[in-house]
Amino acid sequence: MGPDIHKILVPIDFSDYSKSALKYAVNFCKNCKAEMILIYVVEPVIYPPDFSMGQIAIPSVNAEWDERARQELDKLAKEEIPSNVPVKTIIKTGKPFVEIVETASELDVDLIIIATHGRSGVEHILFGSTAEKVVRKAPCPVLTLREPIKGFNYKDGMKK
Repeated sequence: MGPDIHKILVPIDFSDYSKSALKYAVNFCKNCKAEMILIYVVEPVIYPPDFSMGQIAIPSVNAEWDERARQELDKLAKEEIPSNVPVKTIIKTGKPFVEIVETASELDVDLIIIATHGRSGVEHILFGSTAEKVVRKAPCPVLTLREPIKGFNYKDGMKK
């Protein structure tokens, strides 16, 4: 018998990568009879009106984004997650890897399933990847998925 997995955190960014990771996570949750926690992190909208003032976040724009993100996330959950998988959706604002790691700690999750975007070269050096930072700092095991996922044909039933 493997480890007890009760809560699985699945970060989503609405890319096809993260949607196929979600499909994989759904099967994983079913097999473990685990609860899925979907998290989407809104990066704050920063608007520098002029550089002498530094950067100022605009709360009203952020609130609107949060609302749209909430609707999109709930819609995705309805479409992709069968009713026999318990799911909670969470919207956070901030740096994605920080919020993902903190949420994993706060909610005491047992596993994080995250898609890697398979960036390479300069882009990777500049940004690193959220997945990589999550792996380094997570309080629990992290399962990273890159395309294509072995033994998993996510094209079936993928909504175009």
